Amino acid sequence: MPNYRYELKQQTGKVASGVIAADSPLAAANNLRSQGGYILSLSEVVSKKTRGIQGLLAINIQTGPSAKDVLNFTNQLAVMIKAGISIRAALEGIADQVENQKFRAILQKIRLDVEAGKPFSDALMKYPKVFSPLYVNMVKASELSGSFADMLIRIADYLGQQIETRAQVRGAMIYPIIIAFMAISTTVFLLTFVLPKFVAIFEGKEAALPGPTKVILAVSHVMRTYWYYLLGILVAASWAFFWFINIPVGRKWWDQTKLRIPIFRKLCRCLYISRSLHTMGELVNAGVPMLDTISITANISGNTKFKDMWRQVYVSVKQGKKISAPLSQSSLLPKSVVQMIGSGEESGKLAEVLQDISSYYQKELKNVIRTVTAMIEPLMIVIMGVIVGFIAMSIILPIFKLSSLVKG
Repeated sequence: MPNYRYELKQQTGKVASGVIAADSPLAAANNLRSQGGYILSLSEVVSKKTRGIQGLLAINIQTGPSAKDVLNFTNQLAVMIKAGISIRAALEGIADQVENQKFRAILQKIRLDVEAGKPFSDALMKYPKVFSPLYVNMVKASELSGSFADMLIRIADYLGQQIETRAQVRGAMIYPIIIAFMAISTTVFLLTFVLPKFVAIFEGKEAALPGPTKVILAVSHVMRTYWYYLLGILVAASWAFFWFINIPVGRKWWDQTKLRIPIFRKLCRCLYISRSLHTMGELVNAGVPMLDTISITANISGNTKFKDMWRQVYVSVKQGKKISAPLSQSSLLPKSVVQMIGSGEESGKLAEVLQDISSYYQKELKNVIRTVTAMIEPLMIVIMGVIVGFIAMSIILPIFKLSSLVKG
């Protein structure tokens, strides 16, 4: 059972400190609150031996906090605030346990800002790469409504679902990438190591070789002789592609392409709709102003076409129009979705409607991922089989042809 060091301001005004054993920070906080008084700080006691082992096992790479780090922080903060621990003490306790050095430094700076009297949301706003505008605005809304702990739980649920969705999409891409890598590796192996063994057999008989064999031999010769040039071209082409899709023109082209590729367009469409409407629903539920909600939704959508669509909605709403009016002119959202959003506006239940639609598309995304994976698997196997079969036939056919000429 872990130990927790605490500082407790008693009802008499005196400050008591000590160590308490409990199963969790929440259990420790409940035990202390039962004694009466106000918890000033609460942090887990880590032994020197444990700290030394953690130091030996830790990989000293100074990377920024990941989405999982932010999720864990939000969950811990929600539990500690719900237990009645002050935000200053909660931040101090969490910062002491965070392994990522950069994230620990950020949390310590946030704690200092809070101690100086700044609102928590203003302290978070200084670190936009760690805490998104959605995170900051939902915290700000909770500060005004007084539902801080509940809002943190909702933010944690949102972050957890986004991480899960991202993992599902990445997982769907892993198998095709592995198959593609195997296909390319097999082809390179056959052309550079297997085919050269047959070159001696075909020497002096080039005129009798079939066309496919001549092509394969030429490709094999180029790959073996000029491999360093080919490698350089491959690296340069990869760098140029990633550079291009990270500039505005290239990003727009790539985002449009993703929505046109036959197999992947439905997956991307479900992903962007689910992400946009889930984000919008959470912000509307949190009480964030509508214009801020639409602006954040646009920036978090993940696709320039969807971003442009939400920007048009922003302009329209700013002019006093409804959300569904500009959405009905876009081809990115199905008409049924636009109609449901319109009915949600009319009935005053927009947040509930958005959550229902995003939940539906979240389930649809899982189904699409399974379908896409099931389609890609046989497709990649067929492609790999065609390539390997073509190379094998290019080798076998001339052998049969030459043997028939010898017999004749």
